[in-house]
Amino acid sequence: MINLKISDITQEDVSAVVNAANSSLLGGGGVDGAIHRAGGSQILEQCKEIRATTYKDGLPTGEAVVTSAGDMKAKYVIHTVGPVYPSCADRCEELLTNCYVNSLKVARKLGCTSVSFPAISTGIYGYPKDKAAKVAYKAVQSFLETDDTMEVNFVFSSQASYEIFKNSIYK
Repeated sequence: MINLKISDITQEDVSAVVNAANSSLLGGGGVDGAIHRAGGSQILEQCKEIRATTYKDGLPTGEAVVTSAGDMKAKYVIHTVGPVYPSCADRCEELLTNCYVNSLKVARKLGCTSVSFPAISTGIYGYPKDKAAKVAYKAVQSFLETDDTMEVNFVFSSQASYEIFKNSIYK
């Protein structure tokens, strides 16, 4: 099941929220900064451990890793790095698709029943919201065809972003 809603992703009462992270995993602006602030120091410490062991050069675009959600209602935060548009050139769609699919694969391994996504790469990374919506919806819908045990939410911070996404996927 796929839901669209306007909400604060840091307040989602789900198994996992997805963080539109930067490759450093050390926090940033937008959704990334909000999640790090809401979750507290536990998320940052676990991200530092991931950087020190698994991804010493930073998390590659399209990959996904997990930490606890710290002080948030969710149990986990799945961190993924979206592509920077348009410098991703002819790989933009592939890389953005990987963000959603790899995040859902991590969620499945964790036994998650509900996952909330922000609109990955549509902030400072500049991916056009209408194009990103189509890629995101297609990726999630395709994944759920093989795994219908999860409820997936697309969470938007504004009515305008919600409308762009809704209008893009239902054309």
